[in-house]
Amino acid sequence: MLQIGTSGWVYKHWMKRFYPARLLGEQQLAFYAQHFSTVEVNFSFYRLPPRSTFATWYDQTPDNFLFAVKASRYLTHLKKLKDPQEPLARLIEAACGLQEKLAVILFQFPPNWHLDLDRLEAFLEVLQSYPNCRYVMEFRHPSWLTAPMYQQLERSNVALCLPISPTVPIDVRLTTAWTYLRFHQGRYGIAYDQSELMDWAKQIQSFLDQKIDVYAYFNNDAEGYAIQNANELKQLMKLDLDRLIVG
Repeated sequence: MLQIGTSGWVYKHWMKRFYPARLLGEQQLAFYAQHFSTVEVNFSFYRLPPRSTFATWYDQTPDNFLFAVKASRYLTHLKKLKDPQEPLARLIEAACGLQEKLAVILFQFPPNWHLDLDRLEAFLEVLQSYPNCRYVMEFRHPSWLTAPMYQQLERSNVALCLPISPTVPIDVRLTTAWTYLRFHQGRYGIAYDQSELMDWAKQIQSFLDQKIDVYAYFNNDAEGYAIQNANELKQLMKLDLDRLIVG
């Protein structure tokens, strides 16, 4: 399974790049879902919507549409996973308004938080209380990219996020039978050029050949390139990559 989408769908500059003129705000998700099969909810990082909002999004999307939900920064940045029971329970309770369309919950950590295996292990134990969703972790300090941490994720069946940006450390490694890619920024600017997307298209195809499910989201929305790059990756994945020559 390959899912390609963007991080968020409500941006003013998308009114000129993507949405039809005069499209009402409450109609944007349904329009987005005509073009993409998944979206990453980024708003929940700043403020957790109530369960009723998630339920509304459920009603506005097709049966096969999938959501990834980004966990609150209160849990990941302020608390740094300390005493996670209450904020995690609130997150799960609200996000479950998406019912079977809730595919993944993303935990993204601050770039100044160094490796803390004990804190992570304690959180993973709590996470096992909620087995009906996939979980992925995006670490932004290089100290986290170590064998003991990978082993913890593997034991808990939690995925390692692959953050694609020249400013974020990455290790192309699998800790589960699925993976999660976040396209933050290209090598030469916010957008990704054709050669970068081609390289990742080949990597994604390699995952798919191994029967690995792939979720890929573009969140380089500052200048409106997320939609463009997501569509370009979708087109590349329809091609015979082995026969393409770049350059």
